Amino acid sequence: MEPLRLGILGAARITDLAVVKPAAITGARLVAVAARDPARAAAYAEAHGIERVHESYLDVINDPEVEAVYNPLANSLHAPWNKAALAAGKHVFTEKPSASNAAEAEEVAAVASRSDRQFFEGFHYLWHPLVARLHAILASGELGELRHVETVMDMPAPADSDPRWSLELAGGALMDLGCYSLHSLRMLAPFVGGEPALVSATGGERQGHPGVDEWLTAELRFPNGVTGTAGCNMASDHHQMSHRLIGTAGEAVIADFVNPHNDDRLIVTTSKGSRTEHLGTRSSYTYQLEAFTTAVRTGVPAPTDAADAVRTMRLIDQCYEAVGLQPRPAHAALEGGLR
Repeated sequence: MEPLRLGILGAARITDLAVVKPAAITGARLVAVAARDPARAAAYAEAHGIERVHESYLDVINDPEVEAVYNPLANSLHAPWNKAALAAGKHVFTEKPSASNAAEAEEVAAVASRSDRQFFEGFHYLWHPLVARLHAILASGELGELRHVETVMDMPAPADSDPRWSLELAGGALMDLGCYSLHSLRMLAPFVGGEPALVSATGGERQGHPGVDEWLTAELRFPNGVTGTAGCNMASDHHQMSHRLIGTAGEAVIADFVNPHNDDRLIVTTSKGSRTEHLGTRSSYTYQLEAFTTAVRTGVPAPTDAADAVRTMRLIDQCYEAVGLQPRPAHAALEGGLR
């Protein structure tokens, strides 16, 4: 396929993993970048082989050589710039979550529906062979009837000044980590009769950051009665990012489903014993960029499209309301092409 021509908004840490390294493998062109600090943008472009630097995000979006925009900005800036890029006729590859709240996600979806551009949310874990293999094992009946699903997303706390602790920037454990937990459960819908419904949730605020969740655990139920637990803790004493299926005849767990490049184990345990399958340490981010490129080139939406993003954000909002917190606030209108 023709190399994808990408424009990058900002110089976020995730960009190296999600775009720069995969582009070197897939052949995608990194056409342009802009950041709030022009000097930082220039240094980033030089370090990562990006062809040119623009003065503003809007200039990146309007660059005629840019056909797709990658948006790794703070959560609160996802929806505004996703809408701006779609309105300018660009394909959009946004980091998760795609918006601050469900209302914003619906606005983005409305703009996407009026265009012929692809909208793609960055749940990179989904594209690694680990997930397809896990779903195949479930479909095979080896685990018996599915009874419970559990996804855990725990990590030590980032610095107290980190934007992930900012309510204004749409931060919180659920937004940063828990969205993966909820999404991984949602992706089981074909096997369990449909989308999960929230039963209850518990959570706790980060000290000194009112309204921002430090941890949250959601209990869900699928239409066929299967239960699910989606947990996240952004101030844990350990690192755990596992996805586990429990059936009447056994269980299967992906040890680290969001970092398969570090740990590609899929462990299956039944009455016959336990085995460990290895599905390869090729980065899920590389698979993801290939999937986005395919969507752009074929015009066939990926499963992580705008409609999928709305469903995830609705569930996130419901979780916040269940623990007595408000959904993340929408960001003010864009200013000067930079904010």
